[in-house]
Amino acid sequence: MSTAVYTVKGMTCSGCMNKVTTAVTGVAGITDVDVDIATGEVTVTSDAPIDERQVTTAIAGAGYEVVSRG
Repeated sequence: MSTAVYTVKGMTCSGCMNKVTTAVTGVAGITDVDVDIATGEVTVTSDAPIDERQVTTAIAGAGYEVVSRG
């Protein structure tokens, strides 16, 4: 199991949370997505190594910017 945490800029409401969750859940291999709009953190879990490029592309496609990966 792999877990990665991304800090995402621009999420301000539950609608933002839903957009990001839906986008990242669509990435192959992702098993869980937890979005905290208060901190801007998106925690992603996968059974296999996480493809960071695909996750950041999915977040960008939802209209948000990844500012760091922790």
